[in-house]
Amino acid sequence: MASSAADGFVPAAAAAAPRPVPALAAAAPPPERQAEQVRSFLYPGEDELPDDVNMTIWEHLEELRDRALVSAGACAVAILLCFCFAKDLVIFLEQPVIDQVKFLQLGPGEYFFTTVKVAGYCGLLLGAPVVLYEAIAYVVPGLTRDERKFLAPIVLGSSVLFYAGIGFAYAILTPAALKFFIGYSNEAVESLWSIDQYFEFVLVLLFSTGLSFQVPVIQLLLGQSGLVSSAQMLSIWRYVVVGSVVAAAVLTPSTDPFTQMLLAVPLMSLYLGGAALVGVVEKGRGVNQIEG
Repeated sequence: MASSAADGFVPAAAAAAPRPVPALAAAAPPPERQAEQVRSFLYPGEDELPDDVNMTIWEHLEELRDRALVSAGACAVAILLCFCFAKDLVIFLEQPVIDQVKFLQLGPGEYFFTTVKVAGYCGLLLGAPVVLYEAIAYVVPGLTRDERKFLAPIVLGSSVLFYAGIGFAYAILTPAALKFFIGYSNEAVESLWSIDQYFEFVLVLLFSTGLSFQVPVIQLLLGQSGLVSSAQMLSIWRYVVVGSVVAAAVLTPSTDPFTQMLLAVPLMSLYLGGAALVGVVEKGRGVNQIEG
């Protein structure tokens, strides 16, 4: 028998030994376990709801109304406050092209309505923390203990990513797009821009970029609910590349490919980072289940 191994003969048991499963495929949970995670997420047990209080539908609606009124009042106060400094905000948002473009008021009241628009966007930005707090206070009693552990990181991460997206758009994306348009038409026409159209372009670009930076938060919520695993997220990276380019083309008000790529690359990076974060959470969940 010793010579048979040397002659190249392999026993049947060894030949039938299963091949090792790649780490990426092994990371995906089986369908039964994934379905159980979804069921436990949608229908938690009573022991997982520490502050569960029985309320009628009218009591829920009354609480929702009160919190909506508080949120609306906070946004209204923030908008009025921003309107008092509307001219300063306008000058601040004009800085990327203030030395290269002359802004014009092409109709009666155009500048006034532009300041109202700027104050409205900035007021909503300042009032967002109050709205977020009221929303959290409304849904927290219905969350399980495990969900509450992820609440603070998700809220903090969502806020940081949103403001980071706005900062990225103001510091990098907006100047690049505007300089492209100015350079493209520099030798043919003089840059005299409508103040209303300029701020429509800038404000839409800022807020759409901030919203697009929420991709990792959405991934974490899907991973926590058990709907999608990190392996499944990474397996569709080719579609993510195409989807990021399409999303950048839709979200950016400009049509130049350079600006769209400036947004598409961060979107792809955020998606991959979100998939990696979901993988870390899955490993931590597996360790806790083993210890339990």
